[in-house]
Amino acid sequence: MSNLSTRETIIDKADQLFYQQGYAKTSFADIAKAVSISRGNFYYHFKTKDQILEAVIDARMAKTRQMLEDWEAEGKHPLERICSFIHILIANQSLIRQFGCPVGSLTVELAKLNHEALEGANDIFGLFRDWLTEQFTALGREEDADRLALHLLGRSQGVAVMMNSIQDEAFTRQEVEEMCAWAERQTSSPNRH
Repeated sequence: MSNLSTRETIIDKADQLFYQQGYAKTSFADIAKAVSISRGNFYYHFKTKDQILEAVIDARMAKTRQMLEDWEAEGKHPLERICSFIHILIANQSLIRQFGCPVGSLTVELAKLNHEALEGANDIFGLFRDWLTEQFTALGREEDADRLALHLLGRSQGVAVMMNSIQDEAFTRQEVEEMCAWAERQTSSPNRH
């Protein structure tokens, strides 16, 4: 195996399978096969698929926090940082076109299943929401920063759904440009949407 521990490898492979196949359609056997370990060794690390899901959500939370910290460090201005969020649609477009948004698809599936892990998956959106709210606040939009953050989250999720549906790269680039232009307009007047 790579430098990852067996547990980390299980989490990584399960994350990929949950994203590509869906949580409900991924079995213990699928994950064990992807990791190339015996079921006994597998059960040493995780007793249930729900335990794996919890670990996957924790790993996604950690990756999201790191990504937000990186954007914070790399972007000198809040508008640059907001556009980093928007450009994730281009950076991940091949995967989004094939499987949808990893956060959105998981939360939708868990909501349909009425799964207790839904709250944890929604917390990933909460990280993005809080971070975007901070960015809009830094742009001087304290009073409506949270509303703007939710608007941008909603629009980016809609774009991800359409990317998955229509498979048009030009559409993606156009929407990304328009979202960045919208974000730039938010630096001037609170009445401009």
